[in-house]
Amino acid sequence: MHRRANSVSSRTGSRNVRPQPDFIHEFVAGKSNRTLLLLHGTGGNERDLIPLGRELDLDAALLGLRGKVLENGMPRFFRRLAEGVFDLEDLKKRTHELADFVTAAADRYKIDIHQIVAVGYSNGANIAASMLLLRPEILPAAVLFRVMVPLVPETKPNLSSVRVWIGAGAHDPIISASNTKELVEMLRSAGADVTIRFFQSGHELTSDDVDLAREWLTSVR
Repeated sequence: MHRRANSVSSRTGSRNVRPQPDFIHEFVAGKSNRTLLLLHGTGGNERDLIPLGRELDLDAALLGLRGKVLENGMPRFFRRLAEGVFDLEDLKKRTHELADFVTAAADRYKIDIHQIVAVGYSNGANIAASMLLLRPEILPAAVLFRVMVPLVPETKPNLSSVRVWIGAGAHDPIISASNTKELVEMLRSAGADVTIRFFQSGHELTSDDVDLAREWLTSVR
């Protein structure tokens, strides 16, 4: 079952969340309690990662979002000043915006908030990492493809109950191995259980990425 909407109501029963901005999104109901939060790379949309989500978990519900920022007409989740140089104030604002949206979407679609797994690629992986660092209560787990350090939080989050899988390209021209390893150490120092895999590829995804991420997800319950 597919549902496409431009916004999620901010009426969330007993939950106390801020009013929600519009996010174009697509929700696909699942057969299990898990929901994959799908966050595309630059130029993607709310449907971009739905096939990937289904490859990773046949039974999970899928919630695909479209980034609200446009860069030369291409959707992104936050602004950047140059390749790898982020507008940190915008990133923080968009991270909280997204976290609040996820909370409201969980209420609307009856999603188990404790069974949400972010699946992000590139720009989408970066904002998912930012959400782990700034709003650690939102995501119990994340699959991050081609991710880099989004920011350094002022306060170290408590990620002791969070599990993260990272897929990196050994020949990625955009993200250096040292940057990815810096993020891994940042997450581990906050208590997260982090698995990192380097693949013989560039910034693009490979079938090995998908296969190992799927295998890892089966262990996350």
